[in-house]
Amino acid sequence: MAHALLFYDLAPDYLERRAALRDAHLALAWDAADRGALILGGALDDPVDGAVLLFRDRAAAEAFAAADPYVTAGLVTAWRVRSWATVVGATAAAPVRPEG
Repeated sequence: MAHALLFYDLAPDYLERRAALRDAHLALAWDAADRGALILGGALDDPVDGAVLLFRDRAAAEAFAAADPYVTAGLVTAWRVRSWATVVGATAAAPVRPEG
């Protein structure tokens, strides 16, 4: 099973509008992390025009986006999920080591 990356495109006024929704967004994110569905997440910096969240699987990423206050309130202008075939690292979905 592959990991999933959730990409967010953020509204130009995201930084000005996020304060009212940030606690609810972070509560949703920490709940997903505590359940093991969300591995890492955060906004891209300089410029703050997107965000990337790493999930255990596609279903968890899609469910998160559907429930995220940033999405439902329009701070996220578009989102997409991409499967990520992780092969290196302690939590890789399909670890591959060189022979020999």
